[in-house]
Amino acid sequence: MKRLLSVLALLSATAIGISAATASDDKSELFVVVTSSDPQTQGMAMVLSMQAVQQGAGVQMLLCGPGGDVALKSAPQTALKPRNVTPQGMLTKLMSMGVKPNVCALYLPNNGKSPTDLIEGVGVAKPPAIAAALLTDDTKLFTF
Repeated sequence: MKRLLSVLALLSATAIGISAATASDDKSELFVVVTSSDPQTQGMAMVLSMQAVQQGAGVQMLLCGPGGDVALKSAPQTALKPRNVTPQGMLTKLMSMGVKPNVCALYLPNNGKSPTDLIEGVGVAKPPAIAAALLTDDTKLFTF
């Protein structure tokens, strides 16, 4: 009987360990779409994206319409309080954390811009890849 209890205890501990390992391997995916030209809205998108990355989530970011302007080398730089950082500065920080932002496929040709007008590290979205990412079961969509 003692041996049976020992075996059951060992199996339970192993199952709990496997369950915990599986839970920590589950990585949430966050898909952030920024369309706003408002620096505070852009900034909040960046702040929440950074928090998500720091908490273990994968983040993909799509910058469309006026929201794409944040990725331009010539973007206006509005410092936001309390840390006096710009949305573009936070975008650059996100890239250093492994996030690979893209402007939407329509952004550059409809604004008379080219990929050379973008800050380093920002790509141009490929619609099939974006659709696939959005259709993934564990992806949460945030729009700003």
